[in-house]
Amino acid sequence: MEDIVDSLLVRVEGCEPDANQTSFKKLMAKMVNVFKKGKARHEISTAVEEIHKQLQDVTTRHKMFDFANLPAAKRTTTDPFWEVFYGDKKNIIGLEKARDDIIEKISDGDRVSKAHLKILSVVGFGGLGKTTLAREVYDALPTKFDYKAFVSVSRNPDMKKVLSNLLFKLDNRRHARLNAANLDVEQLINLVRELLSKKRYFIIIDDLWDKEAWRTIRYALQDHECGSIIITTTRQVEVSKECCSSKEDMIHQMKHLSDDDSQKLFYGRIFSSEVCRSGFEDVSAKILKKCAGVPLAIISLASYLANNQKNNQIDQWYVLLNSIGRGLEKGDDHVKEMKRILSLSFYALPSHLKTCFLYLSIFPEDHQLSRVRLIRRWICEGFIQVKDKTDSLLELGDSYFNKLVNRNMIMPINIHADGRVEACCVHDIMLDLIFELASGENFVTVLDVIKGSAPLEKKFRRLSLQKSMTDLTNAQMATTSMSQVRSFTSFSPAVSKIPPLTIFQLLRVLDLEGCDLRKSPGVDLRHVLGAVSKPPQA
Repeated sequence: MEDIVDSLLVRVEGCEPDANQTSFKKLMAKMVNVFKKGKARHEISTAVEEIHKQLQDVTTRHKMFDFANLPAAKRTTTDPFWEVFYGDKKNIIGLEKARDDIIEKISDGDRVSKAHLKILSVVGFGGLGKTTLAREVYDALPTKFDYKAFVSVSRNPDMKKVLSNLLFKLDNRRHARLNAANLDVEQLINLVRELLSKKRYFIIIDDLWDKEAWRTIRYALQDHECGSIIITTTRQVEVSKECCSSKEDMIHQMKHLSDDDSQKLFYGRIFSSEVCRSGFEDVSAKILKKCAGVPLAIISLASYLANNQKNNQIDQWYVLLNSIGRGLEKGDDHVKEMKRILSLSFYALPSHLKTCFLYLSIFPEDHQLSRVRLIRRWICEGFIQVKDKTDSLLELGDSYFNKLVNRNMIMPINIHADGRVEACCVHDIMLDLIFELASGENFVTVLDVIKGSAPLEKKFRRLSLQKSMTDLTNAQMATTSMSQVRSFTSFSPAVSKIPPLTIFQLLRVLDLEGCDLRKSPGVDLRHVLGAVSKPPQA
């Protein structure tokens, strides 16, 4: 429907009636001019007929289900549980012993051995809490250092961006003064080496996926026998061995939560107590068994039940239990079942929150997304639905955001005393899930994942450029239809691949935040800036 209406409006705007007519008369005159053309009239008539048929099908399906009404624009605050789990006074269930063991390992030794660079790698599959554990050690280690930094790498890293981010975390003034964004990988390595020379540092390299990325980072982190420490986290055993090639280096294998800790995490989220409600012991034990001690799975299902209005009805718990499937295995074959568990939380969302959540697939892995930026994007896309003219789009968007936090769909970053969250990110496994869903529905297209040999035949609606896309050829970009793209987002590594904006006929949302357009001479924003209006209720 949007395709037809937007295409019609573009054709209408192409006509030029008398400038002295009123706005309404102008539009009507333009419409008449279009409908006078036989071919256009036939195309529009056929399209409207097809829309009518599809609407009848939708109406029939709608009557089969009890769809909830859209919520009123009342403010939903974040759950106090998240302040405990993510806030300054964290109480991370089941990780205290592992945290203390790691601190003891990296602090142990005589005066000579303490002077050597120590590397410890935390390894385990997604959802076990590697990043959370590393962050706990990072915050709790009592030793003083000249420099500290916590940097994420991700599955398909842009090493220039990773090293630039490392330099920024170590010394943001130097990063700004040297304009690090314009430096290449070798220059950034040399800058980091120079900065850390004869200094004691503690650096965490989070979410490593391949050996080559580690080798590049390792060039920048030299051992000056000052007692420095590096901690890496990875899902790959081979990568952890590469990180810990010296006999003094250590590997920490993540363990599943014990039954006792699993229960504390599960009951604390649902009942705000570590004690199970009477009558629910058997079903909760069976649900926890299928989670196999994986924190991400436990907290996902607990959040599902905590936000379900029927969470006090035991039959609803059994419905959930029977929908999980065989449960997670303590081995390599875990990803598919983990996604099944997470998908339960997704499908339990109201339709308007599903749309807002799928929209997050536009943003790259490990991207810290500002709450305000995300809400404004939702508003521009038309995802925030108001029922009353007095409703505030920003307040309702804030309510949507907090509901996703409360349901554990997004992870809050920087929680203030009043419960306000500054930013969020999405767990890698959850991002994989929504990427599959959004891509399958042609809701969001991330061009990074399209190989050079693959044809680009879809009519894209929302387009995201995240990396430099070496596999994507210029010829493919040139022959790809952008006629139906409504939303276009590019991130700085892909700036050279941004196509001319003139090819976007129906573009509504343009986000080039952080992009240096001097590296993309084909992008001219003069006409865009001339057409920009004020954001809704901004």
